[in-house]
Amino acid sequence: MHFGLANAIFLVLLGVTGFVAFKKYASLLRNIRLGKALDRTDRFQERLNLMIKVALGQSKMVVRPVAGIMHIFIYVGFVIINVELLEIILDGLLGTHRVFSFLGPLYTILINTFEILAVLVIVSCVVFLARRNLLKLKRFNMKELMGWPRNDANLILIIEIFLMSAFLIMNSADWFLSTQLNNFPDVVKFYGLEHYANSGVSENAFLISPWISGWMPDPNYMVYIERFCWWFHIVGICGFIMYLPYSKHLHILFAFPNVYYSNLDAKGKFSNLESITNEVKAVFDPSFTPPADALPGKFGAKDVADLTWKQLLDAYTCTECGRCTSVCPANTTGKLLSPRKIMMSTRDRLEEVGRGLDAQGEAFKDEKSLLHDYISPEELWACTSCNACTEACPVNIDPLSIIVDLRRYLVMEESAPPSELATVFANMENNGAPWQFSPADRLNWAHEN
Repeated sequence: MHFGLANAIFLVLLGVTGFVAFKKYASLLRNIRLGKALDRTDRFQERLNLMIKVALGQSKMVVRPVAGIMHIFIYVGFVIINVELLEIILDGLLGTHRVFSFLGPLYTILINTFEILAVLVIVSCVVFLARRNLLKLKRFNMKELMGWPRNDANLILIIEIFLMSAFLIMNSADWFLSTQLNNFPDVVKFYGLEHYANSGVSENAFLISPWISGWMPDPNYMVYIERFCWWFHIVGICGFIMYLPYSKHLHILFAFPNVYYSNLDAKGKFSNLESITNEVKAVFDPSFTPPADALPGKFGAKDVADLTWKQLLDAYTCTECGRCTSVCPANTTGKLLSPRKIMMSTRDRLEEVGRGLDAQGEAFKDEKSLLHDYISPEELWACTSCNACTEACPVNIDPLSIIVDLRRYLVMEESAPPSELATVFANMENNGAPWQFSPADRLNWAHEN
C-alpha cells in the first residue's frame, strides 16, 4: 500500500465528480419541488411490492422479450459490475492493487461473473445501436427524437461499449501481470511490478481475459495497457455520473421512486378538482362555506408549476423508449399526439424554468408556458383517455394526467374547448344530456313503433 501523485489525482477526480453531480441533482430536486403538493405516502407495502416488481424486477420490460432481455443484461451488468467499481475506487484511494483478492474463491466467482456480464452488455449495446440506426424502428425515428435526444441515446450506448471493453482489456493485462510475471523476473525488477506479481489473484480468477491477452503485445507494454484502461474506466465512470442528470438515462436512479409513488387508483379514474366540488356543494347547500385554502389560483394547469411534483418526477424519469407512443391509438391513426413528446416537452420546459431560477432567482418570469409554447391544444384533444400509454410505460409514467390537467385549463380558464365539446357542454347545460333534445322529448324514440 502506498499513496502517491496518482492517488492524489484520483482523489481530486472523485471530489470534482461528487461536487458537480451533487450540484446538478440538487437543482433537479429543486425543480421537482416546484410542483404542487400531492400525498402518495399511503399503502406502503403495496408501493414497495410494486417498486420491487416493476423497477427492480423489470417486469414490464419483458412484455417485448428481445428488448426486455437485452435491457436486463445491461441493467444487471450495470448494478453488479459496480462491485468491481468499488474495488477500483478503494485501490485508487489506498494505493493498493486488487484489494478484494483476499476473498480467494469468491473473488474468482465475482470476476468471472463480471466478465460474462461485460460481454453481454457489449452485445446488447451493439444490438440496440443496430435497432436504432440500421433497422430504424419507427418509434426510434420520430420527430421528437431528432437531434439531441437521438444523439444522447447513441452516445450512452457507445460509452457503455467503451467502458466494458476497457474493463475487459484491463483485466486481460492484469491477468498476465498477476499470473505470468514470474516467468519474466527481469521485467518485474526493472519496472518494479512486484505488487502485480504478489496481488494474490489466481490464474482461474479471469474467465475471458486470458483469451484476450493472447492478442496483446509483449510484457513490457502490459503495465501501460493495464494502467491506461484502469484510468480510462474510472474517468469514464466519473464522466458518466456527471453526464447522467443531463441525459434520458436519469431513469436509472429515478425509476425507483417514480414507480414507488405510482398512482394506485383504478385505471381511468379521474381526480376531482376540490374547488369545483365545493362549488357544487354550495349550490345544493346554501349554508356550505368552502375553506379558504381550497380556492385555486387557476383551474387545471398552464405551466409546470401548476402540475404536481409527481408529474414533474414523471417527466424527469421518462426513458424516451416510445412504448407509450407506439400503443397510442391517436398516434397510430396519424394524429399529432405523442405521449412521449408530452413528457419530453414537460421536462424541457421544467429545465428552462430551472435555468431561469438559477439566473434570476425567485423573480424569474418569462412569457412562455408549457401549454401553447411546448404543447399545442391539437395534441391534447387528440387524446382518447384510454390509458394505453400509462399501461405500456416500463416505469409507470402517467402522461394522461398531464394531458387532462392541461385540457382542464383550456376549458375552464380559456373557455377554448373544441367545437364538438362546446356543443356537448351547451346541450348538458340546457337539456341535461349531451343530445340536442329537450328532456320532454327524450323518450320519443320509444313511441316510433
